[in-house]
This record gives sequence, C-alpha cells and structure tokens, in this order.
Amino acid sequence: MGNDTWADLADQFADGAYATVKGRVRTYVMHHQLLEQLPAAPASVLDVGGGAGHQSFPLAQAGYEVTLIDPSAAMLDKARERLARLPAEVRERVTLLQADGEHADEAVGGRHFDAVLCHGMLGYMEDPEPLVDQLCRCVADGGIVSIMAGNAHAMAVRPAMERRWEDALASFDARAEIGVLGVPTWPTTVEEISGLLQARGVEPVRWYGVWLFVDWLDFGGAELDPNDRKQVEAAAAVELEASRRDPYRAMSRVFHLVGRKPSGQGRS
Repeated sequence: MGNDTWADLADQFADGAYATVKGRVRTYVMHHQLLEQLPAAPASVLDVGGGAGHQSFPLAQAGYEVTLIDPSAAMLDKARERLARLPAEVRERVTLLQADGEHADEAVGGRHFDAVLCHGMLGYMEDPEPLVDQLCRCVADGGIVSIMAGNAHAMAVRPAMERRWEDALASFDARAEIGVLGVPTWPTTVEEISGLLQARGVEPVRWYGVWLFVDWLDFGGAELDPNDRKQVEAAAAVELEASRRDPYRAMSRVFHLVGRKPSGQGRS
C-alpha cells in the first residue's frame, strides 16, 4: 500500500471537515441525490475511497449492504470508530477493506455491485481514467456509478472569494490547485467524466451541484455555526434545490455525476 499519505490528515478530514456546516450540507445533499438514483435497499453499494464512511454509513442505516474500500489505514481506523457507534444490525451490513481505487476490482474479488460510489478520490488523481475504469468494472448490469469531483469550470470561485485576485484570474484556465486540505487536486468536468463513463458502457443519467452558497460564504469569511440546527437544515434545503437547477449547479465548485450501466451488457 506504500506510505499512508492521509495519516496526518485523517483527523482534520474525518473529525473536522465533516463537522462543519459545509460538511453536513455535503452529506445531506449527496444522500438525497443518491436516493433519487439508487435501487431499493438492500442493494449492494461499493464506496471507493470512502474514508470514514460519512456518505455510505447513512446508506447502511437505510438498509443498504455497504463495502467501503480506502487505501489509508488511518482513514479506515476513523471508519471503524464511527461504525462502532452504530447499532449492531447496521454494523453487520458494512465491510471495510484496505485497497486503493486503481485495484478496486481485485480487492473485491471481481464482485459486481448495484451501486459504485467514488466521492472525492478522483480529484486527487491527475489522470482519472484508471480509476473510472475500475468503477465501471465493479458495477453490475443495471447498476449506477456515482462520482463526485471538483468542477474545473468553477476554479476561480475559491480564490476570488478569498480576495486573491491574481490567483483568481489565473484560475480561469487552471486545471490543478492546492486544495483546502493542503494537498494537490485536479478538478475535472462533467463532460470529461461523462466521456470516460460512456467509453466503458456506462451512460450518464443525471448530474448535480453539491456546494454553492455555503461554500461561497465559508470562503468569504462568514461564520456558520454547525450547532445551529435550524440554520443548517435551512441551508441544506436551499443547497439541495440549487443542486438540481441551472445555472446554480454549474456554479458549484463540486459536481456529482451519476451514470447507469445498461442491463444485459455484461462485464466491461
């Protein structure tokens, strides 16, 4: 597995980022987007690069059978900590495996899943094609592939909201940046990832935005209180509606693309 590059970031990511208003909004918005596309529980879900399970554990709580793979031992430790706090019947529906996304098919023994999720890992790879190939290999006929990635069309938003005007001007044509966790990221586009899916027999069916207003407020320096439940719920409702509509979804720094593998296609 090599060095665990996420070992020093696990606490910041799992305990910090997801506890913020932005983190809670992301989980809420993507959960509801997924429920629009997923087959009914107890369908099988593979979460590639699933980290501490923030996106897939709620699916396990809803009755889905979840297999989470992640290359980071530290992140998987965080997943075990969170899983231990869930009821026994939920824990029984979750399997954790240490593996990188580029070997997902091998890690799960060639098994096919009703849904394959990859929410964030793609952005940490300069070349997304090998990972997309693995996602498509792991999905069953009739199943969905769900990808969340940084939106290259909105690269100027973060530096502009942080008043880094020269960086913002340069970002209009940029395809790489240092992300909020301090590591390199490579945003992509809905069009590019759609093309990779189609080349592997998976047809794009819907795409959404993920963050818009809470993202801009955060980078603009506004204080959003994660303990203000009423505010968090109201913000999440607005973000969910914006995520489905033009032009708002295209202005989000992150997009969520869902594709479906036609029934009877067989293994890619």
